[in-house]
Amino acid sequence: MGGRPPAPPGKGRVLVTGPRTRTVRRPRYPVTREIDEQTGLGEAYMRSLVRTQLRLAIRLCLVLAAVVAGLPLLFALVPEVREQEVLGAPLPWVLLGGLIYPWFVACGWWYVRQAERNEDDFAELVDRSLADGDRAAHETGR
Repeated sequence: MGGRPPAPPGKGRVLVTGPRTRTVRRPRYPVTREIDEQTGLGEAYMRSLVRTQLRLAIRLCLVLAAVVAGLPLLFALVPEVREQEVLGAPLPWVLLGGLIYPWFVACGWWYVRQAERNEDDFAELVDRSLADGDRAAHETGR
């Protein structure tokens, strides 16, 4: 009848269920609450992180632009460099056609490392603020 063949005996579908698990609710800390609720303090923290990440991105873009624009400019202004050969290929082709891409990958790797470091520093700052807030609350008897 064009349907599915019957399952062999003892090989039917089995519904597997597990015990109900409850997710652990993380306590809401004052600083993270400030960030989540977008209060003035939270906005200051986020502005600081965004500004730091923006400075990093602009610096990297300027370096990349200087190299990408500077190499052709160098080859145009200094013919001796343009006429050099590396392994039988013209130097401009070797640099712009081959070596620039591994350099881009290395710059991307460096950028990601620096951005993650900025985020770790931000998290440490928030945690430090939490510890200071907990200490102040403990000292005042709250």
